[in-house]
Amino acid sequence: MTTSLTTAAATGGAEPAGAAAVTASPSAGPRRRKRLPHTPLNPRPSLPLTLLTGLALVYTLLPLAWLVINATKDQKGLLDSFGLWFADDFNLWDNVTRTLTYDDGVFVRWLLNTLLYVAAGAGGATVLAVLGGYALAKFNFPGRKAVFAVVLGAVAVPGTALAVPTFLMFSKMGLTNTPWAVIIPSLISPFGLYLMWVFAAEAIPTELLEAARVDGSGELRTFFTIALPLLMPGTVTVLLFSMVATWNNYFLPLIMIKDPDWYPLTLGLSAWNSQAQTAGGEAVFDLIITGSLLTIVPIVVIFLLLQRFWQSGLAAGSVKE
Repeated sequence: MTTSLTTAAATGGAEPAGAAAVTASPSAGPRRRKRLPHTPLNPRPSLPLTLLTGLALVYTLLPLAWLVINATKDQKGLLDSFGLWFADDFNLWDNVTRTLTYDDGVFVRWLLNTLLYVAAGAGGATVLAVLGGYALAKFNFPGRKAVFAVVLGAVAVPGTALAVPTFLMFSKMGLTNTPWAVIIPSLISPFGLYLMWVFAAEAIPTELLEAARVDGSGELRTFFTIALPLLMPGTVTVLLFSMVATWNNYFLPLIMIKDPDWYPLTLGLSAWNSQAQTAGGEAVFDLIITGSLLTIVPIVVIFLLLQRFWQSGLAAGSVKE
């Protein structure tokens, strides 16, 4: 007791700082979490940017919502109901069945044609882009800079500008009105080649290739066992871009294909739409909308399945190691 009084007198009757903090803590309110300073990695929220992003989201999703809603309506419901709300009857499954069976199932034929063009055209374009991009990135040869200039120039040229010369060339070769008239031009992808060129230059260390060559590995074995796994994110990215471009291709099949049996989905749905404007033609707007919905389903599924490769491919090179 005497020691405690002496200590209190020596300190002027004041309690230690720790004791005061402990005593005051029960009566104090909950501590507010300290706000982190705004940095490039933690930017300040921007109201105009948020509103602009919201408008872009609405602009992107509104047509898709309209398509899904109107695919549930019959021909009469399309004309009598509000476009952004459902009709009294839900006819989605009936519309899907009629779309797949209309005109002896020609929609299924168009779907198979589109799958053929995508598998041969987009798949071949991806293979050529991977091989060419790897060679341009990792091998030195005469004329390499000239090839680079040609590729950049080809990226800047729109595909529609080459459609008429391509048609004239294929017409002299007797390839028009055949699947080759769509597949062969789809094999050329200057953007895919340039993307794989840039990706291979950053994704594959030159030292790794030199070490494989020193160990006696041939060029083909080095490519398939070392380079190709490292190129997989970029390969999937190029594949997705090529698939979407071939799947949505309209102008090239329009000038190349005259036989409806070789139509892709884009040209077939356009033919159904034009059918209502011809004398005695049947209006099938409900089937056109349902067919359009069925057309985008495979692309959405492919994107969902491959999005992790796609995102990693787009982000490659953004972080310096």
